Amino acid sequence: MILTTPRMLKICAAFLLLLPLWGHAVKAPLLPVNLEVEYLDQPVGLDNPKPRFSWTLQRAKEGVYGQKQTAYRVLVASSLKKLNADIGDIWDSEWKESAQMGQIVFQGKPLHSDRRYYWKVAVKDEKNDVSGWSRSAYWHTGILMPGEWKATWIGSPVVFDPAQQDCNIPDPWLRKSFSLAAVPGQAVMHVASVGFHELYVNGKRVGDDVMATAVTDHTKRARYVSYDITSYLNKGRNVVAIWLGTSWSIHGPYVTKGRPNTPIAAAQVDFYKQKDPAPAVQPFASVRTNATWKMKSSPSRLLGTWNSNRMGGELWDANLDEPQWNTVAYRDDDWQKVTCYEPGLQVSAQQVEQNRLFEEIRPVSVVKISDRVYRVDMGMNFAGWIAVNLEGVPGHRADLLFSEREKMDMTFGLHSAYIFDKTGKGTFKNRFNYGSGRWITIKGVTKEPQLSDIRGWQVRTAYKDAATFSCSDSLQNWIYNTVRWTYQNLSLGGFIVDCPQRERLGYGGDAHATCETGMLNYHVGALYTKWMEDWRDVSGTESIVGNMYDTAFARKAVMSGRHLHKGILPHTAPTYMGGGGPAWGGIVVTLPWYFYRQYGDETILRKNFSLIRNWLAFLETNTKDGVLQRFGGNWDFLGDWLWPNATAEGMNNNSPQNLCFNNFYRIYNLRVAAKIAGQIGEKEWAGKWKEQAAAFSDVIHKKFFNEADTSYADGSMGNLVGALLAEAVPEAYKGKVWKRLENEILVRRKGHIHVGITGGALLFKLLREQNRQDLLFEMASKTDYPGWGYMKENGATTIWEMWEKDLPGHSLLHSSFLYPGAWYIDGLAGIKVDQPGYTRFVIQPPQIAASKLSWVKAGFESPAGYIKSNWSRKDGILHLELEIPPNSLALLKIADADGLHIKEKEGVIRIAEKMNGSTVYELQSGVYRF
Repeated sequence: MILTTPRMLKICAAFLLLLPLWGHAVKAPLLPVNLEVEYLDQPVGLDNPKPRFSWTLQRAKEGVYGQKQTAYRVLVASSLKKLNADIGDIWDSEWKESAQMGQIVFQGKPLHSDRRYYWKVAVKDEKNDVSGWSRSAYWHTGILMPGEWKATWIGSPVVFDPAQQDCNIPDPWLRKSFSLAAVPGQAVMHVASVGFHELYVNGKRVGDDVMATAVTDHTKRARYVSYDITSYLNKGRNVVAIWLGTSWSIHGPYVTKGRPNTPIAAAQVDFYKQKDPAPAVQPFASVRTNATWKMKSSPSRLLGTWNSNRMGGELWDANLDEPQWNTVAYRDDDWQKVTCYEPGLQVSAQQVEQNRLFEEIRPVSVVKISDRVYRVDMGMNFAGWIAVNLEGVPGHRADLLFSEREKMDMTFGLHSAYIFDKTGKGTFKNRFNYGSGRWITIKGVTKEPQLSDIRGWQVRTAYKDAATFSCSDSLQNWIYNTVRWTYQNLSLGGFIVDCPQRERLGYGGDAHATCETGMLNYHVGALYTKWMEDWRDVSGTESIVGNMYDTAFARKAVMSGRHLHKGILPHTAPTYMGGGGPAWGGIVVTLPWYFYRQYGDETILRKNFSLIRNWLAFLETNTKDGVLQRFGGNWDFLGDWLWPNATAEGMNNNSPQNLCFNNFYRIYNLRVAAKIAGQIGEKEWAGKWKEQAAAFSDVIHKKFFNEADTSYADGSMGNLVGALLAEAVPEAYKGKVWKRLENEILVRRKGHIHVGITGGALLFKLLREQNRQDLLFEMASKTDYPGWGYMKENGATTIWEMWEKDLPGHSLLHSSFLYPGAWYIDGLAGIKVDQPGYTRFVIQPPQIAASKLSWVKAGFESPAGYIKSNWSRKDGILHLELEIPPNSLALLKIADADGLHIKEKEGVIRIAEKMNGSTVYELQSGVYRF
């Protein structure tokens, strides 16, 4: 196959061939890989009675094109032995003629709680050749029926006193001794907690996860984590111990009459003689949390009160340490009985990957500030744990203060402390809280810490990477890597926080800036599935009445707000607190749609359809004459937020331009909701929302359009974007409004971005969809204020909260401006979803001058498999290296200006379309070099 350009006629025949050469037909069956259940790799403790299976396909041989899955067969067995013998005694799907690789719903025999199930899959290809079986995988069920949860909630009798400057609750130790007649073949312990927990068996810590469980709305729900403790047990005497950490148990909005304001746990384990017990087999012994357990205060305590600017840290008193507290040999005669509670919470499985330690961080310098005071530079801003070897006066206290600013001892009240025992030596280590910053000021030590004495780790939800990106522009590489690093540091506890140091809230408005960046760079299907459950949990409750910084958050009746219209939403989930506006609650419409497009998963649309319907109905109650009206308190009707110079210009709650922006966003919500309704067969709702979107578009256009300069309201970039993305601009004006937006970016703002969190996310969404990579690249290339390059020039190692450099109270690790993270993959690398789940996708190299961007190398583990898009331009010639995964189809869009003409090859490449200025080629799966 010869690829020609006018400038290459003499050389193209020599080496510009499609590589590898076609050769002879090869029998090359596919192999299923990357097996997952509910987006998780071999989960333990799954409480879905009909879980869904997913896989991707791997070529058995290279040089083969057009491979497809035409059928699949799934086997599920009650033991590995049966599975290895190809016996699906729980489910044999038999051969299903289908190309589907994701969300295959289990249709076998009813599953039982606390059982391990093994599965594998085989597929047929386009030639009807059968693959080998995939590797064997498993999942372990949790508690499938509420009545099977037999554990009692237990904890300490000491409850939180909110009047204290620092938390008054010692983190409690809980333990239970018991005997076993034999070493069990299976023992999985299910541990639910309000507050964090760690599990120990016979003195050994179980697992490497940290700060369990995931953050959850504790007015309604508690989550459990399941631990396989079989290998930790002995015949005879054993002890199980739980260490509770206060953390979210005292979060203000979770205070309810029925639940104690203290950390609590409920746990149970059944011991079976067999490794894979049959459903009818009963355990030979069991352990449940109940009144027979004992408790004692541990040496650790929360510093702070788990509140905005008071997240604090941890206090460790080495004088109270008893290293053997969780062993069989330890005598607990002087321990007191636990207190039993009845919090009335729904108990459900973790559902998302746990937190783990990542990226060990070593300090770069230690500087003496004054006598016994030293400042450590960790080299980068991060959220996570530290371990520091300390020496000091016996009985005295050393303080460790986190700061995002070099000249400040502490920012946002983040501090931990260590009280020395009689040795005067010890190591402070995090356990139930984390710090966030770059500098650590250590006070009260008698010896200067050495670099080797100090370590740090990023802590985050343990999702896997899904993308790589690099390019010829060093600034773009910096932005991409810094956006990713920032996103990772925001994802603790199964949701995305605004900032890890000040608030730790799951803002819906900020999610616009982060969710597509997350989906295009990481495997976050489980995380966003869980976060949408959080939004369902908090629905029907207002967020804030009055000033968000009042001590009691000015809530009516209870901390978690009044239950008003069933569709009203707080601005954060599962955390309730915080300010926002229609674009904050509106994430419950847009996030499920983005998720569906990314993963091809209709379940998220169906599960959240009532939530979407109720939210839009709530907005209707605040609509007059087709205009969404200002509603709520001072912090409840924000539009765009934190645009350049926003602090000086003030809040935008009551401004006409803000009313315009929020109405455009509401129309955008309606248009997306109509697509959702249409996709799941809700035709009546789809029709209603389309009609409303059209009617409201007409009203808002007439109310806010400025004929003189074809702008809206104040002429801001945010309102121009809102009008275009909402499709609220009449056809006759679309071209003019686009020109006005271009002028706003290139001329008035001299190539700079001039929007904030929500406006910026919508701007990037619009320009990505319209393939205006040129405008996005212009804004992402500026090194002066405002822009990402300005942050780089000012020494940033994470993305800031505001465009400004150093405003008081300004977070330097924040969710505000992470939206470029998606653009690098679907814009500069040009990998764009076409059919949900990437069974068909677009590859479109951007039209950016080679003098600005000469090459990009990117890889993306899509839900359909691995996609590679490497392109370069040299001497006016476009070069491509592409990989299209089996069972997928790529639409390669090449601009005529690139002069690249690809010959058709039957069954492999065909010209699908010639449009104005470009040619679209349809590429079957395979590896290509053009």
